[in-house]
Amino acid sequence: MVRLWLPLLLLCGTALADEHDHMYEVNEEVVLWMNTVGPYSNQQERYTYFSLPFCRGKKESIGHYHETMGEELLGVELDFSGLDIKFRTNVPHTVYCKVTLTEADVNTFTYAIMNQYSYQMYLDDMPIWGMVGEADHKTTPPSFKLYTHKKLDIGYNGKQVVDVNLTSDGKVELKRGAEIEFSYEVNWASSPAVFHDRFEKYLDPSFFQHRIHWFSIFNSFMMVVFLVGLVWMILVRTLKKDYARYKKDETIEDLDGDLGDEYGWKQVHGDVFRAPSMPLLFASLIGTGYHVFAVTIITTLLAIVGEFYTERGSLLSAAIFVYAASSPVNGFAGGSMYARFGGTNWIKQALFGAFLLPSLVCGIAFLINFIAIYYHAARAIPFTIMLIVPVICIAVILPLTVVGTVLGRNMSGQGDYPCRVNAVPRPIPDKKWFVQPWLIVLAGGILPFGSIFIEMYFIFTSFWAYKIYYVYGFTLLVTLILAVVTMCVTIVSSYFLLNAEDYRWRWTSFAAGASTSLYVYLYSIYYFLFKTKMYGLFQTAFYFGYMGLFSIALGLMCGTIGYIGTAKFVRKIYSTVKID
Repeated sequence: MVRLWLPLLLLCGTALADEHDHMYEVNEEVVLWMNTVGPYSNQQERYTYFSLPFCRGKKESIGHYHETMGEELLGVELDFSGLDIKFRTNVPHTVYCKVTLTEADVNTFTYAIMNQYSYQMYLDDMPIWGMVGEADHKTTPPSFKLYTHKKLDIGYNGKQVVDVNLTSDGKVELKRGAEIEFSYEVNWASSPAVFHDRFEKYLDPSFFQHRIHWFSIFNSFMMVVFLVGLVWMILVRTLKKDYARYKKDETIEDLDGDLGDEYGWKQVHGDVFRAPSMPLLFASLIGTGYHVFAVTIITTLLAIVGEFYTERGSLLSAAIFVYAASSPVNGFAGGSMYARFGGTNWIKQALFGAFLLPSLVCGIAFLINFIAIYYHAARAIPFTIMLIVPVICIAVILPLTVVGTVLGRNMSGQGDYPCRVNAVPRPIPDKKWFVQPWLIVLAGGILPFGSIFIEMYFIFTSFWAYKIYYVYGFTLLVTLILAVVTMCVTIVSSYFLLNAEDYRWRWTSFAAGASTSLYVYLYSIYYFLFKTKMYGLFQTAFYFGYMGLFSIALGLMCGTIGYIGTAKFVRKIYSTVKID
């Protein structure tokens, strides 16, 4: 159970980089950790460093434990390099081990160099990247050369490491029976860099703060202004005459008689607040969407404050903790809505809402995990984590969701609709093709996707390539813009639907907002084909599996946001008319 609270410790600051934990005395050992190795084109397919036939320096080993659950889920596998590095003590060119290459060793290294394998190391928590070797295609047949020498240039400020750079050299051609000497050297130099800012060298402001990024934000903002103006026009101008006429009606009889000659949204006042089909599923989807939106906002705010990019797996650990701790949001939103729909099986709804998204995540992740285990990849989820995730769901998420459900049913479980619901549903007339629900749903996601697709490129590049994402202020702003655009689009779409005398606006508004995820997933296919160099079963399954999870979560969030905006709009127009 201690692992369950590691994210909490992280958020409280005990796991964040503390300057006092990174101070060394002269000649004190500084450990160089070897992490993982894998194709440069896909940083998600990683294997342990010593899965390649490298040799180790010191024979004694220093154990490493995973500090957070995020480290384990991200496949961080730190292994002692065996190199003798002392603080502020230079090391000349030193051979630390030798290996005689067998046929299998040659084939393994050749495959790694052909596929541009890179490896990652950590020194004082600072990441270091290097290439395994290089291929010379000018010769026939091509020759493959292995880098055997590591030159580390380390900068220090006082008692702290503030900079580290790696130079790979010592190219040796791979031949069976060749004796390879692996060597290293260490050069220490004083640096003016400040410890708190030492990770800034890994950031790429020219990429993330490019004017295209700023232009996309401005473009999205202008879209918000246009859509808000459109919704305002519908409320103020289109409905103004209807409001004025209805206010003159003194009795319901006069109103009903007048409605006989009317058409549009006014005709469905007796069915517009009817509970949707499959109310338990609908309430659970809305509750989960509320939950995802809350987690997104809270985690983004924490990332802005906490600089999570300086700690391995800290962002993922924080997201897991926030998701578990904010489970009452799911229960409150889903439970109260299910009660307003007249649902009585609230325990079943609470269970369904609590496990809806975790079961999807675990199901897809475990399927991908089987492929990772087959490939002996470092991203294979350990068995202990596979047990911890269900424990979190049962011991934390479920009880908190039930608490939220009980509170929601008691505090916000009354319908209190401005219009009485007819006992018999009104027949839905035939409609024009352009107001069919399926077309409204497909069209509803285009503008929300247009407001975020530039940001999707930056997020995809940071996750699937070697970029550290740190502009979480942009993420928060784009998320808020997405919410406003989705609300406005679904309000306009639902108004057209109601005007066609179709009162099935609940599912339509949710699906119209959720269709944004369809376009995001289609964009991910484009990104995979034209922006990455991924190949093979493992990389393909990993990419599309986790992009599917991302799209599902985004769809739940956008669908819920669309429904929230539409529900407030519908209540507003019918309460102003004051139809019983």
